Amino acid sequence: MAYSFTAPDIMKALVAAKKRGVDVKIVIDERGNTGRASIAAMNYIANSGIPLRTDSDFPIQHDKVIIVDNVTVETGSFNFTKAAETKNSENAVVIWNMPKLAESFLEHWQDRWNRGRDYRSSY
Repeated sequence: MAYSFTAPDIMKALVAAKKRGVDVKIVIDERGNTGRASIAAMNYIANSGIPLRTDSDFPIQHDKVIIVDNVTVETGSFNFTKAAETKNSENAVVIWNMPKLAESFLEHWQDRWNRGRDYRSSY
């Protein structure tokens, strides 16, 4: 789950994971991803066969979460952007092997996924 979604290296890592057989699905804030870099990232993801949905049910869908294998959660202030990687003051925490915690994050993620609309590439 992401608010802002533009970092090319993160997009490439997600596509590489998909090619290795990892089940990758993404839900992002609709309003926070209308710029050129976001559209390019979204098209790259969608054209790579990764399901992507945009959520506009909230003024801001400000979550930043990665859930791995239903047991590990990465969360924090870190948007998936080049600025977060290189310029901003950000934080992120990875919580390993906590299935109960991961379950609550997954329920939240699933709710946002269910609210979202499928993104279709514009090229």
